[in-house]
Amino acid sequence: MLLNKVIKSVLLLPLVNICRSTGPSTKLINVCNMHYLSQKDAAALDQDLFNEYKFSVDQLMELAGLSVAAAIAKTFPPSTHNSALIICGPGNNGGDGLVAARHMTLFGYNVSVHYPKRTPKPLYENLLHQCEQFGVHIVEKLPQPNELRNDYKVLVDALFGFSFKPPVREELKPALDALIEGGLPVCSVDIPSGWDVEKGPISEKSLKPALLISLSAPKQCAKREFIDTAKHFLGGRFLPPGIITKYNLKLPEYPNQDQIVEIC
Repeated sequence: MLLNKVIKSVLLLPLVNICRSTGPSTKLINVCNMHYLSQKDAAALDQDLFNEYKFSVDQLMELAGLSVAAAIAKTFPPSTHNSALIICGPGNNGGDGLVAARHMTLFGYNVSVHYPKRTPKPLYENLLHQCEQFGVHIVEKLPQPNELRNDYKVLVDALFGFSFKPPVREELKPALDALIEGGLPVCSVDIPSGWDVEKGPISEKSLKPALLISLSAPKQCAKREFIDTAKHFLGGRFLPPGIITKYNLKLPEYPNQDQIVEIC
């Protein structure tokens, strides 16, 4: 009996350790009770924020981009990874990346942005203009993947969000290839680009991020069985209590005034 208890304790110890918050709070996050959103629920939650709670797109984008920048700085600080390339897509995920670029310059990074398919709307045009005014370098043509390490220490994947459905459009394949083949740590915004939102990586050649920053609530592809050893942060400390109740979200507590929290 005693031997069984010892064996059980040894087996459970790694699970306890990976589920422990790295912030000031040491409260455990029960991975078995974590709720992961389906693609349908993720879209519905966003619409509720817009329609029922009257959040604007740019308001949520600013909060999301700040969360992304904070998680990157905690995992790959500018003292060791001072140069970053952010690859932005045409949707809201790309907008989050543009916001993150601005905040990362304030955090001390040398930031470049590659934005191959620009969205011709004032919101995105303004975000790009702000990046330029903050000294962000706009990269029109990507180097070959094996040359990215000459100029950058970390890549940020803001290419596709939770509305993505394969296949990848031809004009965006070079951007995804750079993330997959660049040989640098990749920080993915909400969803690793090219993944199935619910089933995770679609092949052995899929992107393998070193960091995932889930926004609002983790999506189903953020389960540990899919993201493997990647660091995982949750950002988006803005959900109204009614949203949390409606979608039965079981989320960790954010420590102190932080905008992000590390989760399993």
